[in-house]
Amino acid sequence: MSTPHNEAKLEEIAKTVIMPGDPLRAQYIAENFLENPKLVNQVRGMYAYTGTYQNKEITVMASGMGMPSMGIYSYELYKFYQVENIIRIGSCGAYQPELKLFDIILSEKAFSEGNFALTLNNENCHLVGASKELNTKIIETAKENNINLTLGNTVCTDCFDVYMTNVDEFLARIPSDLHPVSAEMEAFALFYVAKVLHKKAACLMSVVDSKYIKEIATSEERQRGLNRMIELALDTSIKI
Repeated sequence: MSTPHNEAKLEEIAKTVIMPGDPLRAQYIAENFLENPKLVNQVRGMYAYTGTYQNKEITVMASGMGMPSMGIYSYELYKFYQVENIIRIGSCGAYQPELKLFDIILSEKAFSEGNFALTLNNENCHLVGASKELNTKIIETAKENNINLTLGNTVCTDCFDVYMTNVDEFLARIPSDLHPVSAEMEAFALFYVAKVLHKKAACLMSVVDSKYIKEIATSEERQRGLNRMIELALDTSIKI
């Protein structure tokens, strides 16, 4: 069993996948959190590892950046590898002043201006929700682990929002009742693919920049700050 983008055998991919964007973060998680991790994919450098976490088989696989990349890898995992659950873990920019660096956000719905849904499925859809079942498990686990979560809607952009010429004009085009808490670049594609294929998806994010904060986290700070989110995703995965 393989696809043009994944050389893993069918039995080498677990039913639940933790999905960071960065291949090196997938490697970091595998080497620091999983027992007996095995590298099962390295096509295009998009590493996937399968191991165990508290005796449950888990796969950690990178998605790359942006909706096209996430769309490819999540579709193949769900469709061809019989994956049931994908929890995206990644970084985001904050759109609410009370959010601080490394606060953890759980996305309820993701909004996109783009045409991902129209291109994939001929549906003019720009707002799609996460799995309520997965989100409930994540919320329960966060409470058990004394981890503060911010729940809210997110915007999924086609470019890095820090590089937008005028982010306020972008925000003005977003539906007024959405009230987004953050922005990232992959969740809409993940949620929409899960919807089409009748699977479950969730998205956890750690704040690494904000329109209200001048500082931007370094790559080293991001890694340290992401550990709580990684543990939350893994601790949730053993309950699924």
